[in-house]
Order: sequence, then C-alpha cells, then structure tokens
Amino acid sequence: MPLATEPTVARRQSRTDSNRLEPNDRAAHDWYRFVLSFPPHLVREYMSRFDLGPGASLLDPFCGTGTTVVECKKLGVASIGVEAHPMSYFATRTKLDWTPIPDELEKIAAGVAERAIDALDRNGIVDDPQPNLIQETPTLVALRALPTEADKLLLTNSISPLPLHKTLVLLEAIDSAPRYRDHFRIALARALVSTISNLHFGPEVGVGPAKRDAPVVSAWLGRIVQMAHDLRTLRQLQSAEAVVHNADSRALSGLLQRQSVGAVFTSPPYPNEKDYTRTTRLETVLLGFVRDKATLRKLKHSMVRSNTRGVYKDDDDHQWVSGIAEITEVADEIEARRIAMSKTSGFERLYARVTKLYFGGMARHLAELRPSLRDGAMLGYVVGDQASYLRVMIRTGQILASVAERLGYEVVSIDLFRTRLATATREQLREEVVVLRWPGTR
Repeated sequence: MPLATEPTVARRQSRTDSNRLEPNDRAAHDWYRFVLSFPPHLVREYMSRFDLGPGASLLDPFCGTGTTVVECKKLGVASIGVEAHPMSYFATRTKLDWTPIPDELEKIAAGVAERAIDALDRNGIVDDPQPNLIQETPTLVALRALPTEADKLLLTNSISPLPLHKTLVLLEAIDSAPRYRDHFRIALARALVSTISNLHFGPEVGVGPAKRDAPVVSAWLGRIVQMAHDLRTLRQLQSAEAVVHNADSRALSGLLQRQSVGAVFTSPPYPNEKDYTRTTRLETVLLGFVRDKATLRKLKHSMVRSNTRGVYKDDDDHQWVSGIAEITEVADEIEARRIAMSKTSGFERLYARVTKLYFGGMARHLAELRPSLRDGAMLGYVVGDQASYLRVMIRTGQILASVAERLGYEVVSIDLFRTRLATATREQLREEVVVLRWPGTR
C-alpha cells in the first residue's frame, strides 16, 4: 500500500485555515453549510487530477450539504449526490436549484417578512430589538412552542422561547407563499444556527448563553438578499446536470446506472462519538424533517454506524470485515482498555462494536459502488484519524485503504489534507484523502 504523502509547501500554505470558505466560493455554498465541511477548493484540486471521461458523472455518496455537487455544477460538470439525512439532502437539493428569479425572490420575501412582522406586532413584539433601549414585556397569549415530542429532541436551551415564537410565526408566513418556499426555508435554517439560536460550534455543537431575544425576520431577510445576489451570478453559469438522492450510501445499486460514474469525491463520517443527527437537530426539527424519536431512529438506521448512539441490536455490517486483522486488532485493543479502566457504561461497552460496524459499513458501501464505476474511475475519500474511544488511535485512512484493496480497488495514495489537535490526547491527528482507482471487474 502506498505511504501517506505530505502536501507541498504551497498546498500547506493554502490550508492554513483549510475549512474556511474563500470569498469567491461563497455563492450557493454559504446558503447553508456544516461547520466542518471540506472546502470547495479541495474539490477543485482533485477534479483536476481525476479524468471523468465523456458522458460520465462525478459522484458524492456522502454528500452532506452538497459541497462537491454544488462545486461541480458551478464548474459545468455533471454530478450525483447521495445523502441519508433529510435536512442535509434538502439543503443540497435547494443549493442546486438556481431557477429563482432574483428580483422576484426578494419581492416575495419582502411580502413574507411583512406578514410575519404584522403578526408579531399584533402581540406587541418587536422583531429587531435595540439592545440599549428598555423594551416593554409584550402582553400576549402564550408564546408558540413545538409539540412536546419534537421539543424533547432539541438540545436543552438551544433556542430561547421568544426567538422560537418568532421563528414559528415566520415559518407560518413562509408556508403561505409556496413559490420559492424551499429557498426561504434554507435561508431560515442558516439564520437559525448563525444568529437566532443559542447554539455555538467549536467545532462540536454546544449551547451558549441564552438570548432572551434575537432578530428573526430581519436576520432571515438578510440571508435572502445575499441569496438573490448570488443567483444573479449563478444563473449566468453554464448548465450542468446535478441530481441528489435521499438514500443510504450502503444501498446504491438501485440508484445508479451501471458504469456511469467516472469519479468519486466525498467525505464519509469518521468513527467517533460525533452524532451527525445532533449537529443539525435544531433546524431538522423546526423545519419538520424529524418530529419524534421513532423518525429519528429510522433516520439513524439509514446511516453508516459511526457512533454508539446510532447502534442497534440487529446491525450486522461488521460481517463485511470479519477477516481483516487490522480492524479486529483495533477493536480488541479498545475493549481491552475498557476492561482495564473499568469502564462499564452502555456506550463504552459499544466502542469496540461500533468500530467494526463503521468499517463494515464502509466496506458494504464500496462493494455496492463497484458496478456503477467506469473502468479506471478515480475516487477520493476525505477521512480523519480518531482517538475518541478511550484514546486508542484509529488510523481511519490506512484501514479504509486496506478495506478497499480487499474489494478490488487499487490504492493510489493517501494524501495529507490537514492536521488537527486531539482534545483528549493533545496529539496531532491526520485528516487525509484516500485516493483509489477502480481497475474494472476482474
């Protein structure tokens, strides 16, 4: 297997803040984005290395909020995305839709804002309170709130009662204007996580000091104005087909045509305790994609098992990697350390199992992908080392490369993307791009 390669000096300099959006990349990408999304310039770098060939598409099977497919569309390259999470799928689908007429988008949004502000005014609520002025407590009926089951899914105090009320009023106004509704909703999701809620990201999602009040309608309208500005540029670009599916990346055979994919660039989840449904929980619940525990459980079933909060009794992906010594050794080391440290919680008992399930899920994905790949197709998987499980190091890129080799892929290189400091161990963890090649059916 090729050794991990170091980036050039120029590349290292360009990645000082490697996940930050560059100003020229903000159009569409910045409509809604994960904090830890990889940057568009990384997609461009590998697209220049991968030769798609005529009539082929680039695939992102873990497309998240759409960085790869949006960048492909901006560059005039056909692309396909697959994403299990309904909120992320919705964000990607909306970011790929550049049909709204900018002036009309702004005009309709202004009408929506006026209806929401009128509804708030009737209860004596000011949308954009001035911090230096004494505000009278509004006299009104009970503030709007979420249904009990939905409210229980949120991180405690992730949004204060008054901003929540104002958000629900705005959502009602948005729903009364079906034209451009998706774009209005994604702008609200963006405003929720950036200014309206009490959430903070550092990089994990957490809850900061509670805001008694926050601008809602004006914050949302600001996002719409920026979106309209972006669309004036995006609508002039060359059109390219872009399709996204709300589906499990481990079950691709019914989604993709045989030998239609010329290249893959993606970033799957890493094996750690990051619950990817928790990071986007507020907007997922408020926009109605998940309303109760049963729906949340169904969602987690459709995702690669990468954390203990998404593991179920009937999971069997570990069978895909039962004969791979590297994975067995890491899992055994985790379990031995758990026993030695007398760690007995339910989640800690699952650390070894979820490690096997994660790599088994990735093996299942890579096996499902093979019929759709053209001979010679190039693939890039952005993954990171992890030490979340009792400080046992999991070299994700190296192990994933071994799994791929056993499934018939060629390992071209393991390129260093960036390093980050592990909170628990203070070690430098590698984030890498595992570059594979599919030689064809043997």
